[in-house]
Amino acid sequence: MPISNPTLGTGLILGGAYFYPQTDAEKESQPASVTAAAGMYTSNGSYLYGVGQSNYWGGDKWRFSGMLGTTDLSLTLVSPSSGTKQKLDWQLGGSFAFARLSRRITNEWYIGGVIRILYFTQELVFDSPGQAAEPEGVRAAGLGINIEHDLRDMPMNPYSGRFFRFSALFNNESLGSDSTYRSYKFNYSSYHSFKSPVVLAWQVKGCKNVKRSPLWDSCGLGLRGFAATDYLAKGTISAQVEARWRLSPRWGVVGFAGAGYVTEPYISLVEQKTIPSYGVGLRFMVLKSKRINIRIDYGRSKDSDAFYLSVGEAF
Repeated sequence: MPISNPTLGTGLILGGAYFYPQTDAEKESQPASVTAAAGMYTSNGSYLYGVGQSNYWGGDKWRFSGMLGTTDLSLTLVSPSSGTKQKLDWQLGGSFAFARLSRRITNEWYIGGVIRILYFTQELVFDSPGQAAEPEGVRAAGLGINIEHDLRDMPMNPYSGRFFRFSALFNNESLGSDSTYRSYKFNYSSYHSFKSPVVLAWQVKGCKNVKRSPLWDSCGLGLRGFAATDYLAKGTISAQVEARWRLSPRWGVVGFAGAGYVTEPYISLVEQKTIPSYGVGLRFMVLKSKRINIRIDYGRSKDSDAFYLSVGEAF
């Protein structure tokens, strides 16, 4: 299917997913396990190939998720300065592996461990001729903890319930990282059905990196209306709300609004005021049994706008 966003441009994703069969008892107690594989190529020369796995066992007592892949991304960093925008081409590519295993403790609370290993090569090129940083290899290996509270009626596209996640990842030179630093993230999302066709969803999320974290592992806002690389920092916090109206069993529309704030930006910003995000979108449900939507969104921010075409809800 096509993909479009301001970070990677337009392109295609080819892939598929296999949902494992379930007994009636399993359908009542846990989501379906799934194996997925996909490849992406976009107009700016970016590509990604990967496989992912999600498993649920023992009546949802155990949960596993993992990813393995390789990528080469052509990105752009923008630094507003003195009324002008300095652009840096950012080439970032390499391989990555991630795994998370959690166990339910009580009342839909889960706790578990995380492992992440990445090896990337990155290069920065300025607009001015001859200005470029030498390509460098960057390596990160980390272990962490993950805490979740999951009351969603369905993971892919909830109509009701709440979801909370807190994760802490400790990258350390003794594990093979180029530098030692810590990353903390939290996310709280809530979903409310007011009438049969209308769902109100809202989310608050934050990120904080401690010590000398690399640019490619910086915190982002995750809002719509601008490229994801426009606001990279050591700390971010954002909130957004989205009204989702199902016009028919397959078609729907949404309206959304949100705002974010960054601290200690990697590329200095003239102002660190609230960064707005708002827009509208169209939905088409391609797999009713799992509530999987194709979404088209148009988002605006204070000095930019963007279209998005992808699979799955924004949160």
